[in-house]
Amino acid sequence: MSCQSDEITPEASKEITFTKGLDFLVVAQGNLNGSENIEKSNLIIQDNTSWEGLIIKMNSIKDVSDKFTETNIDFSSYTLIVVFDEVYGNGGHSIDVINVTENDFNVIVKLDRLLEGNLASVTTQPFQIIKIPKTTKQIIFE
Repeated sequence: MSCQSDEITPEASKEITFTKGLDFLVVAQGNLNGSENIEKSNLIIQDNTSWEGLIIKMNSIKDVSDKFTETNIDFSSYTLIVVFDEVYGNGGHSIDVINVTENDFNVIVKLDRLLEGNLASVTTQPFQIIKIPKTTKQIIFE
């Protein structure tokens, strides 16, 4: 017979977190043409200055922001998550946020490539921009 305690120590209780789904809205999804000099990246936008700078960079070759569902973001209430995939030598690719969850410490953004391309001989760079409720938690991309 073992004499182990079933008490939860303070160290162990830190590991117990509850995860819940977060609603998000897609602000934009599409493709750049790959000449905007935007590297494959995951960005967190918390302020209007950063947002305006990103729009200018994204619009440097072609005006893509005219297809955004909104460009006036209330950053006191929302955080933007922006994902850029790599540049491809053919069309038909996508980068997709498929799920956003949060626990006590983090927001987890799950990414996938739902469209795998090879449809046309054109250079493309998939992107997606989503809006989530304002957070100061660390955002982790998977």
